[in-house]
Amino acid sequence: MSVELENKLKEVEAYIDSLGLEEKDKVTKRSYLIHVLHKAQEIIGYLPIEVQKIIAKKLDVHASDVYGVVTFYNFFSMKPKGKYPINVCLGTACYVRGSGDILEEFKKQLGIKENETTEDGMFSIHAVRCVGACGLAPVVMIGDEVHGRLTTKDVKKLIKEYKEKDNN
Repeated sequence: MSVELENKLKEVEAYIDSLGLEEKDKVTKRSYLIHVLHKAQEIIGYLPIEVQKIIAKKLDVHASDVYGVVTFYNFFSMKPKGKYPINVCLGTACYVRGSGDILEEFKKQLGIKENETTEDGMFSIHAVRCVGACGLAPVVMIGDEVHGRLTTKDVKKLIKEYKEKDNN
């Protein structure tokens, strides 16, 4: 484990300790799980198994329960995301307008699969079910920016745009 990750783990532990849960009952501690997972991911950027185990111990819940929550909710990630996470909407409106093809084009252009990150750490690709912008279908979110009415021809241009943004 890297020194940086160890320091971030200590920060997560300190955060949990600051909640004052030591004297709380098991049900109350468990009620903080999603909140703590959000904070841990904010601090570390993702939720590796080591982090999940610490959270489980601190909140007095089984590690498999923590893992179940992490893998159930799309927001949580067990792998580091790229600097520019690409979320391709595969909801009905987007899918019928070609988002599946757009997802495949991103994978092809970046040379990675879903839920993977490029070697340089710039991009990661994720399929999501809905981003709430159905009127702009098909939609891709890169970071916090929404890109709508896309075609496969837009993929190369978007990747180039974000690479240039990173160089400036």
